[in-house]
Amino acid sequence: MTRSASPRLRAYAALAGVGLVIGLASGRIELVVLATPFALAAAAALVLAVRPQLTARISLSRERALEGEDVTARVELVSANGVQQLDVFVHLPRELELRDGAHNPFAVRLRPGRARTVELPLRCVRWGAFGVGPLVVRARDPLACFAWEGRLGPAAPLRVYPEVEALHSLLPPLETQVFVGNQVARTKGDGIEFADIRGFVAGDRMRRINWRASARRGSLLVNEYHPERNADVILFLDTFTDVRRGASGTIDLAVRAAASLAGRYLQRKDRVGLVSFGGFLSWLTPESGTVQLYRILDSLLQTEIVLSFAAHGVDVLPQRTLPPKALVLALTPLLDPRSAGSLLDLRARGFDLTVIEISPLPFVDPGRGATAKLAFRVWRLARESLRARYESAGIPVIEWREDLPLDAALEEVASFRRRARILRV
Repeated sequence: MTRSASPRLRAYAALAGVGLVIGLASGRIELVVLATPFALAAAAALVLAVRPQLTARISLSRERALEGEDVTARVELVSANGVQQLDVFVHLPRELELRDGAHNPFAVRLRPGRARTVELPLRCVRWGAFGVGPLVVRARDPLACFAWEGRLGPAAPLRVYPEVEALHSLLPPLETQVFVGNQVARTKGDGIEFADIRGFVAGDRMRRINWRASARRGSLLVNEYHPERNADVILFLDTFTDVRRGASGTIDLAVRAAASLAGRYLQRKDRVGLVSFGGFLSWLTPESGTVQLYRILDSLLQTEIVLSFAAHGVDVLPQRTLPPKALVLALTPLLDPRSAGSLLDLRARGFDLTVIEISPLPFVDPGRGATAKLAFRVWRLARESLRARYESAGIPVIEWREDLPLDAALEEVASFRRRARILRV
């Protein structure tokens, strides 16, 4: 902690010095008498000014929370020699706000050897990985002539996870993997979902015989079933650009959608991976289980927009990141040509690709002038042209906004696939 003298001490010293010098030079004792209290006050301040011995610790009621939930930060202060007045400021990220009329900074008085705890109720406004703290303190001596300032205590880590949406239905993959799961495969094998009836051949199990159908046909018939398999799902997050208005933006919606989809697919025993494709490239290979869910959530908390002019594509990703027969769900605002080209590349490689367009229209102001409105119309036409290019390549594109449920957007993909099958037939 660094010590600094207050303006009061400098004023006392100046008045005492000027009074003594003029009084002694002019021989007027009354001036010396008037300067004496200021000199005594300055001397007393020097004697009573003792460097405070402070220790501080910041703790949180919990280290993990969801958007909109409340967390209590506890500031524990202890001084071995006591502090007459201690001003404390807790460094808070802008994604956290005080509630219930709490004040930051605040002032306390510490008695020697006695701990003082102050609680600050906080509300988690936005997702992210934050640090609450450190403390910026200012201690004053009893005469308020000296001040000690410094930083105390390490920051307390806090992880705020995005708010997830309850999904009642999911987009099924076109092809499943070989591991056991909850997805009904199109192939025939051991399972519980009925597929077809065929004639009995040597080696068939007796429990598969359909006795009613066999009695009608006069020959043994057996049931065939669809096996239950898992799927590989890759969440492709476009982090090249972000369009914001106020406290919300397209990247916030994309992160919330990715968290909702990851949690729901992992509940169905599928393997889920994550690719953050932008100025900063990161990935998680597909895995299943609760541990993978927390890995994905922690990776989403680190999502940020990094300005980059590098023209990299999906070929820089490891081969295990994009396994064959994987369902790729791309969450993108369709604003950067690099991500648009990479998605077409994924489709050309044979991946089951679906584009969930995080619409930037609610965050864009079209302007008032004729030129601004014309530019806005041209921009929207360019976006429609890009969507048509995707659909001509067999890529379903659905537009999703914050005021619409994600279930409705996924249902649009299912209807797109049904129409495509009818056209092929």
